[in-house]
Amino acid sequence: MVRALDIANLVIGSHYRNKAGLTAKNSKSGAVTLVQRFGGSLNLNIHFHQLFVDGCYELGTDGEPIDFWAAPLPTVKEIEEVLSKIIVKLTKYLERQKIIIRDVDDGGFQIPIPDEDTLSKLQATSVTYRFATGKSKGKKAIVLRAATDNDHTATKGLVAKNSGFSLHAGVATKSHERDRLERVCRYIARPAVSEERLSTDDHGNVIYRFKKPWDDGTTAMKLTPMEFMERLVALVPRPRVHLTRYHGVLGPHYKYRKQIVPKPPAPPVLSLDQVDQVIGPQQLQMKRKNIPWARLLSRVFNIDVETCIKCGGKMKMIAAIEDPKVIRKILDHLGLPTKPPPLHPARGPPKQGNYFGDDFQQHFEMSFDNFNQYAD
Repeated sequence: MVRALDIANLVIGSHYRNKAGLTAKNSKSGAVTLVQRFGGSLNLNIHFHQLFVDGCYELGTDGEPIDFWAAPLPTVKEIEEVLSKIIVKLTKYLERQKIIIRDVDDGGFQIPIPDEDTLSKLQATSVTYRFATGKSKGKKAIVLRAATDNDHTATKGLVAKNSGFSLHAGVATKSHERDRLERVCRYIARPAVSEERLSTDDHGNVIYRFKKPWDDGTTAMKLTPMEFMERLVALVPRPRVHLTRYHGVLGPHYKYRKQIVPKPPAPPVLSLDQVDQVIGPQQLQMKRKNIPWARLLSRVFNIDVETCIKCGGKMKMIAAIEDPKVIRKILDHLGLPTKPPPLHPARGPPKQGNYFGDDFQQHFEMSFDNFNQYAD
């Protein structure tokens, strides 16, 4: 995933440099990438949302930015050229790494999945909207359809599609349009599952309603609890995988990053009297207090330990028993076990396998929608 993102960033940055008439040695672009791993139907759909600076910075001899060259909005033809370059570079890299294998019969690609790599199996089947375990192994989820009069319309705007890859560049935000920028950031940083669209039926199945109906009228999907958990597991990234990345002049190790992204002004230092005037003595006292233990237990276990389960009255703690001997006597008197249940042996992590999901997007929103041909 990291190398694929580097390729996309390199090609798009090169496009901006060429528009400005600069080279890689004397210029730098900048971008922030948020990696999303989910599609609209809880399927694994790895894609990139990249917020690019609309131009590039000309650098001095020591790498310090000395000027900014703004670039006009790209045309559809330019987006198609950028996408073609990304496809060529990416497929060559994946073939060299043996992550994908070219099918000599139909010219498509296949992704080899090791038999012992359970997580990669879950992810591979999730890409194709199928299940890897249980009674529904190899099958697609049950969908719920409604009558629709919507006709499928071709995507318009700054969009390029090629061999299952797609590149969107139709969203542009000016630096002073903070509300618009916030909406874009909320969209690309949203979580995988919306609780508002989750419900259960009378048989305990999970119903997940789509944000927008499909072209065939499908509005929701029905999953058993285990199928729902399988979908969620496939969306979990591997350990130590960062889903937010910074590139070019916005990179954390760029020497002159502070000149491009200045720090916000430090808050003023207030005296205690000023703090009392701004916050108020009662709120200040509440901030200094710790959260009561009963409220913490209620948050974690959803149990109100201060309410009697028989009469619903308010209870008061009269003692805290810490002596193990006294605790055992009380448990023996109540007929409760005095020893904790045995622990199950720890299980090792799943073995690492080669897997590359099949989608990317851009704002530049870039998507590689159906890259592998083994989907059906």
